[in-house]
Amino acid sequence: MLKQDSEHLIPLVKKLESLITVKDIRNDSVSKSNVAWHLDHSLKVFNLVSKSLVLSNPKHYTNKFNAWRFLLFNLNYIPRGRAKAPKMVFPPNEISKELLEKQIQLAFENIEQLKTANKNAYFKHFVFGVINKKRTIRFLKLHTNHHLKIIKDILK
Repeated sequence: MLKQDSEHLIPLVKKLESLITVKDIRNDSVSKSNVAWHLDHSLKVFNLVSKSLVLSNPKHYTNKFNAWRFLLFNLNYIPRGRAKAPKMVFPPNEISKELLEKQIQLAFENIEQLKTANKNAYFKHFVFGVINKKRTIRFLKLHTNHHLKIIKDILK
């Protein structure tokens, strides 16, 4: 199994950062949203999930089997268009370069905090259930790669 270390998140955030210059490109045959929407959403998820994990109480973590998590994590895949993003991670109508850059900086700060988080620190996902630090890092990689693939298709 792949090692789930927060250091592995750095290249993903750097890739998101490199795409800020093409934020206004859209391709309606791939997505109803432009590149900026996917960048902003990915960063909001990244930062809110990271913060939630860091603020969790590891003593309250319980490990329960989740079929969707088992399936999708093992397939290393999130299907497109199946889930609707919660409002808290929905991008605003106008997404500026400065907003994205601030979120990128916060993502790098959150990676540093994840490094020292307890292994039983956790995040509660609406589909995958309660996931510990290792699985949360896996989720962040999976989710970010999901949106990077969509962006790649938009840019084709």
